[in-house]
Amino acid sequence: MSAALHILSAGPALSLQDMGRTGYLAHGLTRSGAADVLALHEGAALLRQSATCAAIEMMGMGGSFKADTDTVIALTGARMTATLDGAPLMWNASHTLPAGAKLVIGGVQSGTYGYLHIAGGFEAPMEMGARAAHLAAGIGALLKEGDTLPIAPDPQASSGVFLTPQDRFSGGTVRIVDSFQSTFFSADTRARFTRTEFRRDPRANRQGVRLETDAEGFHAEGGLSIVSEVITTGDIQIAGDGAPYVLMCESQTTGGYPRIGTVIPADLPLVAQAPAGAPLRFEAITLEEAIEIEKRARAEIKALTSRVKPLVRDPHDIADLLSYQLVSGAVSATADPFAP
Repeated sequence: MSAALHILSAGPALSLQDMGRTGYLAHGLTRSGAADVLALHEGAALLRQSATCAAIEMMGMGGSFKADTDTVIALTGARMTATLDGAPLMWNASHTLPAGAKLVIGGVQSGTYGYLHIAGGFEAPMEMGARAAHLAAGIGALLKEGDTLPIAPDPQASSGVFLTPQDRFSGGTVRIVDSFQSTFFSADTRARFTRTEFRRDPRANRQGVRLETDAEGFHAEGGLSIVSEVITTGDIQIAGDGAPYVLMCESQTTGGYPRIGTVIPADLPLVAQAPAGAPLRFEAITLEEAIEIEKRARAEIKALTSRVKPLVRDPHDIADLLSYQLVSGAVSATADPFAP
């Protein structure tokens, strides 16, 4: 019988996600995959495995889990409360998960999407080249209480390391380049767009992030004459009410709303992880600047493994502290420590 992770309880939005599936845009299917792809790379660095391994994506809240074999896990993305048999666990770190131990992941503390990785990855069935659920397309489904996920064997996995995450969990400045209809908006409108501070709408999801503002809406000249055409993740559509929507990993593949710009891939995790109400601003950059930023971002991803450090635990958080050998050898209180 193969090893497995058992879901004892599940939050409202748990799904299995990997890098998603490519090559199906012409058939009306977007990539899907993790909302925060950078979190997959961080988990892979912590477990020293491929970033293509699937992880459990948790929006807002986690759940409780139990493995039927000794294994190693990593926790990345939005920070959530986490305990193992009642002992607190550090986020953005790897930990041993003994067989039968209860892992509990609670509510989010910063950000939106947290990720539970397991050594070797989950061996769920592949569909169209990926294990990722695409909820909008009906591929896969939300994970629920009682589900069992097979674990791929990985005898080489080790725990006890952490990685300082890139700060992307409280909003900030998002860099954009021109989209196909950017010139449909006047220069004044585009300038006002980059001066405006927006807030992430609470109703945002894996399909798109609606942005709120107290300022006047944004409108394109001749917007009603735009025909539906191909769109891409990161496009910023302006709806009929003048509100912007950043299209995310489960967006549609075509659309007719005018697009004022496109978020560069390196900044999509910041949009995905912005919690409800978090401030977001946009900075327009050139295509040449965007290419250089993407080159640096990919180089930083490749360097993640070299940034992993040993995890030094706080003694106050170690439930079985007395079982550790903290001092080796006998020490005399009266002997001269400098005597030969």
